[in-house]
Amino acid sequence: MTPARSNSRGLLLTLASFVIVIAGMRAAQSLLVPFLLASFIAILCAGPMHWLQRRRVPAGLAVLLVILAVVGCSLTLLILVGSSVNDFTRALPEYQQGLRDQTLSLVSWLQGIGIRVSPSLMTDYFDPGKAMELAGNMLARTSGVLANTFMILLTVIFILLEAAGLPAKLRAGLDNAETSLQSFERFNTGVQQYLAIKTLVSFATGILITLWLLFLGLDYPLLWGLVAFLLNYVPNIGSIIAAVPAVLLAVVQLGPGASLMVASGYLAVNLLMGSAIEPKLLGRKLGLSTLVVFLSLVFWGWALGPVGMLLSVPLTMIVKIALEVKPETRWLALLLDSEIPQQETDSG
Repeated sequence: MTPARSNSRGLLLTLASFVIVIAGMRAAQSLLVPFLLASFIAILCAGPMHWLQRRRVPAGLAVLLVILAVVGCSLTLLILVGSSVNDFTRALPEYQQGLRDQTLSLVSWLQGIGIRVSPSLMTDYFDPGKAMELAGNMLARTSGVLANTFMILLTVIFILLEAAGLPAKLRAGLDNAETSLQSFERFNTGVQQYLAIKTLVSFATGILITLWLLFLGLDYPLLWGLVAFLLNYVPNIGSIIAAVPAVLLAVVQLGPGASLMVASGYLAVNLLMGSAIEPKLLGRKLGLSTLVVFLSLVFWGWALGPVGMLLSVPLTMIVKIALEVKPETRWLALLLDSEIPQQETDSG
């Protein structure tokens, strides 16, 4: 067998394996999505748990305290936002009809100044009510996933308990344990720092958006703040997606002028958090290119649904950090990066 034919077979085998894995992910979506959410929460909780353990708190008690804090935050969130989700879902047809009426009014105004526009064309191909419907469907599907709260929390507990004893298991099971532990520690530290900083920035973004919409008098400000918090995990694109339903609702409820104020608030908050504070905290080395962000959003959203879209960039970021750990795969991490690496030149 020639080397070229061997390489072709290897490439085909890799592609076939990739297709099979993706098909398995889509088939196991109902099981995989709660597990990924649990892993995401466990990574965030690992930092506080290790902090408690370094202060001589027993592992079991540290896990219990962290889980109680997670449950308390989750219950508070459900109490504050749960009724808003239900009310918005019930009122969605009314908002959609209001947007269609606004669109037809715009068509009439354009025709009045001599611009001929077909009303059916506008309603068929430029229907802003579809964006509201998409937002409602995403909220409903995300709420359905969060209905498995008990299973998710149980998985988080087991992951945290296993994480406490993982270094000892690696030392006992691997021949070159210290090198593997150093690589794992670099990977774990990078992932925890990224997710912790991203969560804090996203939380601040959600708070600022909530306060701004509350000031303007828009309905469901807590709900839109939560949407801004979640979609802030998707840089560049997420802030735009989060703003669309709130701006459209402002058009129906408050009028075009107020909708511009809503859009300006989203723009100001995301410029402040996304362009000033977040890059300073994360550092340039943890960036992803815009193309990679968009492709990961499409891929994980297609494979895992709305939750996959929310976790798309953290999942891709974890892959990038894992590739950076080993020298032989670092070139792949550079392809995912948003920055062009500086070429080293000899000074003389």
